[in-house]
Amino acid sequence: MGSLGRAFYAVGFWIRETGQAMDRLGCRLQGNYHFQEQLSRHRILMNVFDKHPVVDKNAFVAPSASITGNVYVGPSSSIWYGCVLRGDVNNISIGAGTNIQDNSLVHVAKSNLSGKVLPTVIGDNVTVGHSAVLHGCTVEDETFVGMGATLLDGVVVEKHAMVAAGALVRQNTRIPSGEVWGGNPAKFLRKLTDDEIAFISQSAINYASLAQVHAAENAKDFDKVEFEKVFLKKFARQDGEYDTILAIAREAQPELSENIKAPKAS
Repeated sequence: MGSLGRAFYAVGFWIRETGQAMDRLGCRLQGNYHFQEQLSRHRILMNVFDKHPVVDKNAFVAPSASITGNVYVGPSSSIWYGCVLRGDVNNISIGAGTNIQDNSLVHVAKSNLSGKVLPTVIGDNVTVGHSAVLHGCTVEDETFVGMGATLLDGVVVEKHAMVAAGALVRQNTRIPSGEVWGGNPAKFLRKLTDDEIAFISQSAINYASLAQVHAAENAKDFDKVEFEKVFLKKFARQDGEYDTILAIAREAQPELSENIKAPKAS
């Protein structure tokens, strides 16, 4: 991206900021008769009361995720797009190498019908599938929680256990090691095979690697992103057979590496 592009970007940013400032000024001038739309700027990490999130420097938190209050995220763990981890009335602890996939919700219990105070504790190398809900429960190391599953207050999922997709695990249920539970309400289905137990660990490793890719992409600045758009568009490749039919000769695409850098703005 050249200097002209940067100038347009800067002017656009200033106009938007000026517009918001003028809107606030107009509201003040209107006094009691104004209608004010409250704009909320998303914050990935947010304090609540006197508690603040602690995220390890090697963890990945997607830009659209929300982590609030007394929450700890361990090394090589990943919190994916649209997730909400709300440690406002109790604490949430997530170990190392664990992945909480897109749109999942993790919350805690200050009190419930049994009178228990329940944090949410998630161990190491755990996979929590998309859109799962974990509330005041304990998920031990190397377990698997399927997509859309719900774990209610007091649930304990032991090491090397699996909760099937869409399962509803009732309060104070304990899922023993090496078992698969599913259904609504969740019940014992069968024993896990050795291959399935090995898959649980491998799933966590795969997501830890994938998180590094997403972290690197999210860390790119504006110039880098725009340069790569132009680069990839220039060397876009069609199917070989398609090119042959149209007699198209395309320029070979070089490797996009650190040796190829975006041009600096003058």
